[in-house]
Amino acid sequence: MEASNDGGPAAAEDTDEFVTALLTASRVLVAVAARSLAEHNESVTITQFRTLVVLGNQPNLSLNQLADQLGVNASTAMRMINRLLKAELVTRHDNPDDRREIVPALTAAGREIVDTVTRRRRDEINRIVTAMPARHRSALIAALQAFAQAADEPDARPSALDW
Repeated sequence: MEASNDGGPAAAEDTDEFVTALLTASRVLVAVAARSLAEHNESVTITQFRTLVVLGNQPNLSLNQLADQLGVNASTAMRMINRLLKAELVTRHDNPDDRREIVPALTAAGREIVDTVTRRRRDEINRIVTAMPARHRSALIAALQAFAQAADEPDARPSALDW
């Protein structure tokens, strides 16, 4: 039997119900993400957008560090950067400490896409959340914070670029 974080056993049916609810909610969030991106720019894929968000959140990442953040190998990250270079959404320069490494960075156009899409995403999620009864919103905040903490995900604040 699984253990819950409060020290007691977690019932399998409770865990299954939570997983089902979370998967359903994740479909909503993926749809929000896809719509917010499509409304702004149909030529940027969700994978490319994720790359832009990572670069916006963590400037001065080397290509290898970017690949690690994206969970891909360096050659895949390089192909992504090359496509984003062609679209003029990123630039790249040599790492002054190691000329063999490149450091990609957002252009103004790349930053504008991230800011606009993120703002649209936050607005749509806000509309969904405000349609919920207040008592459910409070419970949702606590549950999602615990979920993110269990996954070691950093807190996303309105001023940050969030995925």
